[in-house]
Amino acid sequence: MKLEIAYAQFGARPAVTKPIPEFLIEATEDGIRKLVSDHYDAIKTSDIAHLFPRDDEGLAKAKQHAADFLIQICGGPAYFNQTRGAPRMLGRHAPFRIDAKARETWVALFIPLLEQLHENGVTETSIRSIWDYLNLFSIWMINTQ
Repeated sequence: MKLEIAYAQFGARPAVTKPIPEFLIEATEDGIRKLVSDHYDAIKTSDIAHLFPRDDEGLAKAKQHAADFLIQICGGPAYFNQTRGAPRMLGRHAPFRIDAKARETWVALFIPLLEQLHENGVTETSIRSIWDYLNLFSIWMINTQ
């Protein structure tokens, strides 16, 4: 399985499809929370660490919000809406200077984690489904040339 990062053009809004519900079933809520936690832990030592909370409490909240969002977008309970309201991701990311390189780093850090999920039994179809979502929707978050 090869996960390739899509080219990101500033201002592009590619068509995005939500992940298939099987991803949530196969990965489980706890598995998605671990995926997000491991992703944020990788971010802490990356060149985009400055875009994320540095204190433990702030990082823990960010992890929870991101996991709640992914669980919800995969067809699970509306945890994000219940605690944060409507996602409005463009607005939530507007205060941060996100360029194509930062987006590429963010999405690339998912690759080994998704490969590990695949090795642990999540089907390639499900992995590709979440990858396609993350890979394309992350392009929407680019707000700086």
